[in-house]
Amino acid sequence: MVWLEVETKIKLNDSQVSKLRKRIKEIAVFEKRGTKVDDYFAIQKNGYPRKAFRIRAMKGSFEVTFKKWITELWTPEVVVKQEFEFELNGKEEVENLLALFKDLGFSEWVKKIKRNETYKYKKNKKLSIEINKVKHLGYFMEMEYLCKEPESKYAIKLITDVLKELEIDFDQIDNTGYTKMLWYKGTRGKQKFIDVKHEKTAL
Repeated sequence: MVWLEVETKIKLNDSQVSKLRKRIKEIAVFEKRGTKVDDYFAIQKNGYPRKAFRIRAMKGSFEVTFKKWITELWTPEVVVKQEFEFELNGKEEVENLLALFKDLGFSEWVKKIKRNETYKYKKNKKLSIEINKVKHLGYFMEMEYLCKEPESKYAIKLITDVLKELEIDFDQIDNTGYTKMLWYKGTRGKQKFIDVKHEKTAL
């Protein structure tokens, strides 16, 4: 099933995190916290790769995700992506998939480690609000709404309204992908596929 991921991302200074967390707790309910370790694979040529996918190690399975930008639905504050996602059971299935993609020219590219705390907006629990700390990049707030295309305009308006409700400075919005930020910074992480030990790494 194909979903649209309607989202925005705000770069935070360390000093902003505590105050913003208090504001989020006034309008949203805490759901969970954890660490996500993603290995990205891409066809690497000159410059930033145009095609990439990620594999995330889960408990007992592996989640494969790739996304397409739906730029015609974007606003200056909110981006929309088409998300494709499926699971593989066991490392053997992952190795078979990687053998195929290696033959097509893909290789391991970037490791992203993100510690996150997730809240659900009280007025519409389909809207997730996260405070994330990404290794090498620092703190961000993300807002995400998963939907089908007919609901995308509503999702964009909702996210924009909640940004105002949280008194976010729109100049801090930065919807550059984390992998591109890591690439610009020259920090790609250790190239060690599905290193679950990183899940306990302090950020």
